[in-house]
Amino acid sequence: MAKGHRSQIKRNRNAEKDTRPSAKLSYARVSVQKACFVLDAIRGKDVQTALGIVTYNPRYASTLIKKLLESAIANAENNNNMNREKLYVEECYANKGPTMKRIRPRAQGRAYRIEKRMSHITVVLNER
Repeated sequence: MAKGHRSQIKRNRNAEKDTRPSAKLSYARVSVQKACFVLDAIRGKDVQTALGIVTYNPRYASTLIKKLLESAIANAENNNNMNREKLYVEECYANKGPTMKRIRPRAQGRAYRIEKRMSHITVVLNER
């Protein structure tokens, strides 16, 4: 159990800001499972290798992740004054977003549900 009042615990937690460069894409129209195939391929790699992987990956999610990776690299260079050659993908993950529910008409008056899933994709970089 944590010591102190609830507001003091929150104040301490919020004081520790994460200074690593990152980029986040919310409400991406790709399921978490499909995004994770690409994210697993670039996790832990340096940014040049990761950009090469997502550039030539045929999956739709790789186009989204490529833009996200380029944004995180730009954040690292401009906001944190980091060297591009030393950067690597420290964390990358996809969280579940809201699901759009649609109806598909079927035989004999029945209706099937179609779920169009979304995800929130995050890429965090760091220097070696």
